[in-house]
Amino acid sequence: MTDLHAPLPLVSPPDPAASPRWAKIIDQSRCIGCHACTTACKSENEVPLSVSRTYVKSVDVGTFPEARRNFQVTRCNQCVDAPCVTACPTSAMFTRDDGIVDFDKQACIGCKACIAACPYDAIFINPEDHSAEKCNFCAHRLDVGLEPACSVVCPVEAIIVGDLNDPDSRVAEVVGRDPVQVRRPEKDTKPKLFYKGAHQSTLDPLAAERPTGDIFAWAQQPPTDPHHITSGAAPGTGSSSAAAIVSYDVAHSVPWDWRVGLYTWTKSIAAGLYLVVAALVLFGVLDASSPLWTLATPVAAGALLFATGAVLVWDLEHPARFLYILTRPQWRSWLVRGGVILTGYAVVLATHFVLALAGATGALPWLTIAGLPLAVLAAVYTAFLFAQAKARDLWQNPLLPPHLLVQAVMAGAAIGILLSAWLEPDLVGPLALTVAGTSAIHVLMIVGEVTLPHPTAHARTATHELTSGRFAAPFRIGVVLAVLAVAAPLPGAALPAAIVALAGLLLFEHAYVQAGQSVPLA
Repeated sequence: MTDLHAPLPLVSPPDPAASPRWAKIIDQSRCIGCHACTTACKSENEVPLSVSRTYVKSVDVGTFPEARRNFQVTRCNQCVDAPCVTACPTSAMFTRDDGIVDFDKQACIGCKACIAACPYDAIFINPEDHSAEKCNFCAHRLDVGLEPACSVVCPVEAIIVGDLNDPDSRVAEVVGRDPVQVRRPEKDTKPKLFYKGAHQSTLDPLAAERPTGDIFAWAQQPPTDPHHITSGAAPGTGSSSAAAIVSYDVAHSVPWDWRVGLYTWTKSIAAGLYLVVAALVLFGVLDASSPLWTLATPVAAGALLFATGAVLVWDLEHPARFLYILTRPQWRSWLVRGGVILTGYAVVLATHFVLALAGATGALPWLTIAGLPLAVLAAVYTAFLFAQAKARDLWQNPLLPPHLLVQAVMAGAAIGILLSAWLEPDLVGPLALTVAGTSAIHVLMIVGEVTLPHPTAHARTATHELTSGRFAAPFRIGVVLAVLAVAAPLPGAALPAAIVALAGLLLFEHAYVQAGQSVPLA
């Protein structure tokens, strides 16, 4: 048996002056699906059960008796433009000088932004230390001149590792001479994991159908959990190829659960309440000395903003490290930018409250110079956070920022009705009109998003899951409640419509966030 820890100089140690650019070729025409690479990786890197840095997926193509089984070795693609590195708020995911995308578990806060961003489903949360992890080329072996464990144990030499900058390396020769493929080239991540002789049914997770029935393989078990994903196109979506069916796969879960939908909802209310009430004051509809503006707005918006932060911290795998977002920020990440926006908005609300208690209400109009743009940014920045999740095609929507702003105004007006019924009864009418108008726009934008042609099969499949699949119930109920909220201006309908609008928005946010993550990536 091969000793993976034996100090055998299988590759030349990297020369810092030569600037190596490590790459990997998987020759699927050689692969026999033995899973030796998976086992070696687990042993070398102490990967616990239930997760894998690398695994072998198999797809059966054709019909009996002319059928064959195709394999794909699935792992991190070591992208030149790695979305996980951009999305990580603390640089826990980083690119080394030799091009290897590596990770620092001590810096990881467990936000799972890297998992959402990866188009290849290559990153997971280690269940033992709760930090993000993936294949890193066995960088500790390369640094001392050894090949990665998977390459060493492959019995058919289907895994080739080398330096793309070295024209004499086998990797450079194959990439420069032979036809090779990469996964998801449309994502423009510039992967350095190349496949030779791979069948399209293995490279594209939607090219093979997911089977049903009581078969032993993971992919052939019907999902019992709406957050459970196996590769393959869902039946009825029209995305799969004929006579291609997944025969073995590894199950995965979505990175962001129901708490992310809840966070977008509380944040919408917190931002929208300030926007709506400030607009009423600026346009002279509400007196600037009204307690709705001076005290109720900063208190209610602040409480919901606090709830937003609490949900965000609750969703972290390392909640005690949440301050890393501000103390060791990676500024390209919209988690960091969003954290700064929410912090600035919290400062405005706190200052507003203190000024009102001190009786200095004359300074509040000046405070809105900072408060209004921060409230708008708080409402819409999640669209840019979702856009950094390059794997999730449903979220790559240029209309998402204005849609989130509409949702915030609708939610703010709805909570404003509940507060005004107590503090400013005369204001219920204008706020009811606002709820009705924004609810109508919200519904129209939803209709446009789900009925217009989608540019990719991934977006089409996610929309199917949203409207007709696993998340159809909360989506449809949410839309119906939004339609009912349009009746807010009718006599006696304002208060029920406000509650209905808030409930409908919560259901819609949950369905939208989960459906966006429902498409298999590997």
